[in-house]
Amino acid sequence: MSGASETRSPKPGALNGFEETVKDFWVSRPRRPYAGRKVAGVAAGIGQRYGIDPVVVRIALVVATIFGGFGLTFYLLAWLFLPGESDEVSGFEGLIGRGRSSVSPAFAIVLMILAVVFAAGAFAGSWFDGGGLIGFALIATALYLLHRSRGHENRPLPVTPRPSSTPFTGNGAFTMTDTAEAKSPAQGWDPLAADPAGWDLPDAPPEPPPAPSAPAHHAPGRRPRSKVGSATFGLAVLTAGGGVLANLNGASWFSAQHIVGLVLGVVGIGLVTGAFARGGRGLIGLAVPLAIAGMVLTTTPFQDFDFRGGIGDITESPRTTAEVQPVYQHAAGDIDLDLTKVAAGAPYTTTVTNGAGDTKIIVPQTADVTYDCSTAAGDARCFGRSTDGISQPALTGTDYGTDGPGGQQITLHVTTTAGSVEVRRG
Repeated sequence: MSGASETRSPKPGALNGFEETVKDFWVSRPRRPYAGRKVAGVAAGIGQRYGIDPVVVRIALVVATIFGGFGLTFYLLAWLFLPGESDEVSGFEGLIGRGRSSVSPAFAIVLMILAVVFAAGAFAGSWFDGGGLIGFALIATALYLLHRSRGHENRPLPVTPRPSSTPFTGNGAFTMTDTAEAKSPAQGWDPLAADPAGWDLPDAPPEPPPAPSAPAHHAPGRRPRSKVGSATFGLAVLTAGGGVLANLNGASWFSAQHIVGLVLGVVGIGLVTGAFARGGRGLIGLAVPLAIAGMVLTTTPFQDFDFRGGIGDITESPRTTAEVQPVYQHAAGDIDLDLTKVAAGAPYTTTVTNGAGDTKIIVPQTADVTYDCSTAAGDARCFGRSTDGISQPALTGTDYGTDGPGGQQITLHVTTTAGSVEVRRG
């Protein structure tokens, strides 16, 4: 057999099972290159590894982010677990001390936190209607099939770890290390086989005067690392967190688009400061997606999204009019409100507001219900009437039930930013 056939890595085939393919993927996982990257080099690394256009990878991640939200989560995880082009290990492995990585431990922790936050949002839906789960399955399947078919190609070369000490090399005929022992003339070693007393050697030249100290210069082609980027990033995170907390405490002005605008303003100030301080160029990678997010939030129905109300499912079944809350508000999750068990009494009004999720309200058969139902993105079905799509007009009217006017008077205001709305009789 030739040397090439002996060193070439085997192609994953039918004899390799799922476990072997996953292990081989981890061992030969893509590396994030410096050339051709837009943010962290994830799409460029996957494209180079499996011989596909990185633009296709970027489009797939954008689609997965829009429909389900897992595309952004995957990008953050890949940034954390895929090593850089010249790194020994990934950012996560560097965090736990497995080797050298260009991702600092502090930034690796930030990536982990962001990945957990976005993953929680992507998997907020139920098992079957969660777009995040579908995106995760599609991305995982695509990577598995790519590695099965092209895993033997373009395998990255391992990065040699930096040596702890550099051995001393002589004239090429032999090598001496710091552990080598050499005998001194006092121990009887004479390389010329002559009496040392008879050697006539010239005197050593006088030492030259010390040269004046020159100002320190940085390596050519490399700029000194500036703290503008790190300081701006930290301030941007604090601004976003403060805006969300203010919204949760009732400051309705701090909506999603306003928070993005404030963070973008902080990043802009950092970019201007960095232009004078010769730093902060990495903030461009943060400013671009923020600008896109701000544009989307101000031109789509999601601009009215509210963070208040918590996350999860709400199931309520009041029995008296006093138990009916005037407002049911939720940030994300499903709301099920059953009003069929409320004893007849004085007229009452309730408002149901949901940020993202499905909202279902059931009213008695004989109640006289005045309603307005709307959803910014999704479908609304109220007493046999329906709308579907984005920015559709609200469904309004009064439904008297099966017995006509004269029943319990109920007024409903139902709004959902993203999800479905259903109001029907039980």
